Amino acid sequence: MEPRIDYAKAASSGAFQAMYGLERHIRNSGLERSLLELVKMRASQINGCAYCIDMHSKDARALGESELRLYELDAWRETPFYTERERAALAWAEAITEVAEGHVPDEVFEETKKQFSDKEIVDLTLAAAMINLWNRVAIATRAVPGRYKAAVAQA
Repeated sequence: MEPRIDYAKAASSGAFQAMYGLERHIRNSGLERSLLELVKMRASQINGCAYCIDMHSKDARALGESELRLYELDAWRETPFYTERERAALAWAEAITEVAEGHVPDEVFEETKKQFSDKEIVDLTLAAAMINLWNRVAIATRAVPGRYKAAVAQA
């Protein structure tokens, strides 16, 4: 498998600098890094983005995430392995990722509101939106999975 385009080389640096800037904001938002990796991986599963699944599973493992929880992520509702906060974040991210199928239901918002402050909900929304953007870039350009090396050790 070969990429269609090396998007990092082909894009204007300004566009990617803006995307990386938003990623820095999300990383420094106060939301748990492990939670953000689960959200990014789950949205990537829904979108079928092999590159991002590879990346975020490696980053999650580097943060200490268990293989069991990563293996069960696509069936998180049927397992006891996730906290209520994680469940709310995953449901929120799924609703945002699948927004065309029913917008973001009030019930999902109400459950999310029980676990997150307004600021956290906004940051979680930005995280879900960003991974959806990255998924679309990676899928469209056929980014090749397997080459990514986890860089999560940085704080």
